[in-house]
Amino acid sequence: MSLMERGTMRKKAAAAALALMMLCCAAGCSAPAATDAPESPESEFGGVRDERESQPAEPAPTPTPAPSAPKPAAVPTLDERTAENAASLTLEQKVAQLFVVTPEAITGVDTATQAGSATQQALAAYPVGGLVYFQKNLLSADQTREMIANSQAFAQGACGLPLFVGVDEEGGTVSRIGGNPGFDIPNEGNMADVGAAGDTAQAKAVAARIGGYLSDLGFNLDFAPDSDVCGDPSTDVMALRSFGTDPAIVGSMVSAQVEGFAEAGVLCSAKHFPGIGGVMGDSHEGAIVSEKTLDELRDWELAPFKAAIDAGVPMVMVGHLTAPNAFGSDVPASLNPAAVTDLLRGELGFQGLVIADSLSMGAVGDFCTPNQAGVAALEAGADLVLMPEDFAAAYQGVLDAVSEGSLSEERIDQSVLRIVKAKLALAGE
Repeated sequence: MSLMERGTMRKKAAAAALALMMLCCAAGCSAPAATDAPESPESEFGGVRDERESQPAEPAPTPTPAPSAPKPAAVPTLDERTAENAASLTLEQKVAQLFVVTPEAITGVDTATQAGSATQQALAAYPVGGLVYFQKNLLSADQTREMIANSQAFAQGACGLPLFVGVDEEGGTVSRIGGNPGFDIPNEGNMADVGAAGDTAQAKAVAARIGGYLSDLGFNLDFAPDSDVCGDPSTDVMALRSFGTDPAIVGSMVSAQVEGFAEAGVLCSAKHFPGIGGVMGDSHEGAIVSEKTLDELRDWELAPFKAAIDAGVPMVMVGHLTAPNAFGSDVPASLNPAAVTDLLRGELGFQGLVIADSLSMGAVGDFCTPNQAGVAALEAGADLVLMPEDFAAAYQGVLDAVSEGSLSEERIDQSVLRIVKAKLALAGE
């Protein structure tokens, strides 16, 4: 064999040996096929696994929501506040609220021109629903404001309710302030002239002006407008006070004045239900009688009162008209359930305050004693009793009637709720 052939042979042998060695290396380094899941790495503590590593991770805590702002307390409704105020009154206080009297009736003074300790003591003993003032009580603007403001403060302290502070301020012949020398306020004139002009805007403006100066002085109730239809102007005692002889015109004027007083923020009272125009006599002195039937009253006298109710009049004053053919007896309307409960409340649907005209008048003297005057008016359906002849007797008479069971406390509460609601609404509470 030549040298070249031997070199070639050595190269082939070396290549075969190298290939065999590489194959063995590959076989020796290959890992066996895995049959089990790999173990977790051992811990650093002697090969013992940390149990926490085998537990699933705990979920992140849910954030606690921030507390929501508290809801504002619900504002009580007027009815709810009315019920709460009425419930806080004693029976004696509730009965006192049914009366509107002169300051002299509770203080015993001859003429009240100021409100001091005597008024404070009187209102503590008898927290009446309201006070009514006449020209003799009203000397000047400053004196009137102070007297009324003090009286209101004493009333609030006595029972937590304001007073109705009333006055007869129709204009013309019935005016306690307009034209009074102590006040720089002109008299608005007779409503007969306003009605004759036929301008409802003028009627409204007159009421707004009257209501404006009354409110400025501290009054919150005017016993106006007169809603009677005049009969014969030459003989009717209401001729100057009435807006006229036509029920439609009177109704339109009354409606306009109700709006005017409301705009001034003063309560008003349509009077004298069911209408005393055209009737001979004066209820201050004695009985006044109408022979008309109920249908005839509906066609004539009631028209202005319907207009007043439609306009939202807050109060109606019931007069002392005797109308046996309409109401079935000689009992005056102010004390007659057929007039107040059946006609005014029932048929006409009036839901406001009903006040009986002054029970010191001669027209009611033959039908009830002083201690029964308040009871009779309440049984007829009135809410407020104006100026009984003897306030203390009338007040005690109502308490006695409740005690004896002839007049229920529930009946008292019906009127007290109306009174309290009107006062809270008037005060804007």
